[in-house]
Amino acid sequence: NSKLRHVEKDVLIPQIMRDRAKELCSDKVQAFTKCCKETGLLMVVKCRRENTALKDCLVGYYSDPSFYEECKAEYLKQREEYRATGIKKKRQKLTSNV
Repeated sequence: NSKLRHVEKDVLIPQIMRDRAKELCSDKVQAFTKCCKETGLLMVVKCRRENTALKDCLVGYYSDPSFYEECKAEYLKQREEYRATGIKKKRQKLTSNV
């Protein structure tokens, strides 16, 4: 049964999308984080370029229908495994500092 509930479509799958997009944009996440740490309170002004690059990367994934389908398939696989075993599997992150 691959019918999705409202919470799955609007919360759980988008969470997988956010996590995967952060992993795929990790170089931009790291650049923005580094800039923020180095500039402190002036980060709004001084890290504009890094912030824009990060947003562009993330939005590119969020608005990609094939990326949504990939994440939906991943969610359905996790849901199927959970229903079969009763054990919830945590997603492993590719990088430790994201």
